[in-house]
Amino acid sequence: MSNSNRAVDGNGDGNGAQPAQLADILQERYLAYAMSTIMSRSLPDVRDGLKPVHRRLLYAMRELKLNPASGFRKCAKIVGDTMGNYHPHGDSSIYDAMVRLAQSFAVRYPLVDGQGNFGNIDGDSAAAMRYTEARLTEIAQMLMEGIDEDAVEFSENFSGDYMEPVVLPAGFPNLLANGSSGIAVGMATNIPPHNVTEICAALLYLIKHSNAAIETLLTHMPGPDFPTGGELVESRESILETYRTGRGSLRLRARWQVETLKNGTWQIIVTEIPYQVQKNKVEIRIAELLNDRKLPMLADVRDESSDDIRLVLEPKSRNVDPATLMEALYRYTDLETRFGVNMNALDADHTPRVMNLREMLQAFLDHRHDVLKRRTAYRLGKIAERLELLDGFLIAYLNIDEIIQIVREEDNPKQELMSRFTLSDNQAEAILNLRLRRLHKLREIEIKTEHKDLTAEQAQLQALLGDEAARWGRIAVEIRAVRDKIGKDKILAPRRTVIGEPPTAVVVPLEAMIEREPVTVVCSKHGWIRTLRGHLADETDIKYKEGDEPRFFLHAETTDKLLVFATNGRFYTLGADKLPGGRGFGEPLNLMIDLGSEEIVTLMVHKPDRKLLVAANDGRGFVVEESTVIAQTRAGKQILNVSGKAPAMLCIPAVGDSVAVIGRNRKLLVFGLDEIPTMTRGRGVILQRYKDGGLSDVKTFLHAEGLSWKHGGGERTETKLEGWLGKRAQAGRLPPTGFPRSNKFS
Repeated sequence: MSNSNRAVDGNGDGNGAQPAQLADILQERYLAYAMSTIMSRSLPDVRDGLKPVHRRLLYAMRELKLNPASGFRKCAKIVGDTMGNYHPHGDSSIYDAMVRLAQSFAVRYPLVDGQGNFGNIDGDSAAAMRYTEARLTEIAQMLMEGIDEDAVEFSENFSGDYMEPVVLPAGFPNLLANGSSGIAVGMATNIPPHNVTEICAALLYLIKHSNAAIETLLTHMPGPDFPTGGELVESRESILETYRTGRGSLRLRARWQVETLKNGTWQIIVTEIPYQVQKNKVEIRIAELLNDRKLPMLADVRDESSDDIRLVLEPKSRNVDPATLMEALYRYTDLETRFGVNMNALDADHTPRVMNLREMLQAFLDHRHDVLKRRTAYRLGKIAERLELLDGFLIAYLNIDEIIQIVREEDNPKQELMSRFTLSDNQAEAILNLRLRRLHKLREIEIKTEHKDLTAEQAQLQALLGDEAARWGRIAVEIRAVRDKIGKDKILAPRRTVIGEPPTAVVVPLEAMIEREPVTVVCSKHGWIRTLRGHLADETDIKYKEGDEPRFFLHAETTDKLLVFATNGRFYTLGADKLPGGRGFGEPLNLMIDLGSEEIVTLMVHKPDRKLLVAANDGRGFVVEESTVIAQTRAGKQILNVSGKAPAMLCIPAVGDSVAVIGRNRKLLVFGLDEIPTMTRGRGVILQRYKDGGLSDVKTFLHAEGLSWKHGGGERTETKLEGWLGKRAQAGRLPPTGFPRSNKFS
């Protein structure tokens, strides 16, 4: 038996303990924990859109009578009552939940009206609960309307001393209106907020067309409506697929405008930022990009926000294109974000599942239908009780003298009244408790009028319970009332998030992100690389680590890409702007690319329109378009296939019309460059054939200008090459007199 399945107690302890497998116990406990997290903490109920902490908090505030017309109460008192009576968890978690429900930038329709410091969009936290006060909003009251009329089920609290609602009546479509987010065990939820007037329009349409298509529903509610506004730049097809499956990703951008200044200058004003983005972090990120010289088109950023957001971006020149500048900021800051949609919620059976838009709307309607039936049945019960008493009062008015005599003379007047006038216990008790001052004629008329009205209402409610179409009509009236009530609020009603078009493919030039500056790239023999400002004339004053020596020295610009070709036949790509500065000895290339134990063959500045000749030690090679060798990852891009016995040996620009190849056997061969094929990957073809040894060096050149090589302190050129001309893959012959003994052209 494995350790994980070993019995916890092999023989029992004589006190009722039974042996059990550890794996079984862990599985049972973990599943219990997972279900508790899913159902009692992290996922909202599809009917009222609330998690337990929010529901208990709102109910506790209602019990404290903190309605919108009342005064505020200290948040510490509210949190204390919630924790002591309904939610036995940490006070900080309850207070955090309350703070979020009060933040207009966090929830589309706040459920808590806060007084004091409840945080801001910059990410500053709220004041301590002993300093802040709160009460319910009208929308929160709509969620609990009818809760005293048996509209929902109640259950005992954790101690059994109080009763709490399992779900709120939810006269307001809270889940889609305010959204929800949470992480449970093995699942999560992230539902975006929407505009209530649009939700109501979709609900009213769904009542009439129960099988409405998602496409049709989206004509009524075209997409999320975030508290902080912004612009939704997602395709119609992507939005439709998200609401059809309940999962997806929506792209959200900040909104901005160009503000014209004097003398033809201008500045960009960011007025809205994406949902759940902290404004000060955006400002800090832009400042970091400016300090790193990665936004050469931008001169400065400053925050002029008060109640409204006003983030000012100053361009370096009035000739800068505002759209290009904003595209650069979208790419590298949180002025553009993606909202991952996961419409996961607990259904009416407390089963977590991902729902599409129609299922979520229908679940709310079904809940309202159930609440309507329960409230109607409750009202009918109350009417029946009242009519019973009114019937007794009417009997009393008709026989008032006889009843007074019975009360005065009988030892048990209640029983006598019940037997003589066929009254119920409640009727007899009510008559005996009736005050003499209420026996006047006007009171009798009032009772008859009330009896008539209640009888009519009873008939209407009974008809309502018996007619499903009438019930759905009543629900439609309630939804219109919500729509009209919210529609009158000039702050809450208007849509904040603009539904835009997917952005076109705006090409942001590299110069827009990196300030162009000349640099000198220095790489040592051991692979330590760095950049020095400016184009240095020579490397005589450059210092290296002890035991190291210079190898590569080249001029570049910060906007350039550098190509590294290694002995494994891979190309690696580096941004010149990302290399360490000149102080110290730089950093090893191994920290920037996955070079491993391979050696560097070539380091060069990338030129997209150039061709390269690559070759291995065994004399095989080919020409490759340089634009195809750019690597997108640290692992590089395999171009030349090599073996351990014949590693990659050289990479040179393929210019001219001829190729000169020399082997370690000191044989030189010259042939046409067009004999070497252009490939994207492979081993290539044989450039020169060897009996012993391998490739030493290759050079491309113009045949008319001759073949040159270093000779002494200068250069020597040979124009008469007939003796060495041949075809690719031949062996060649000894080079001209004076050719270097190193068998290298340079």
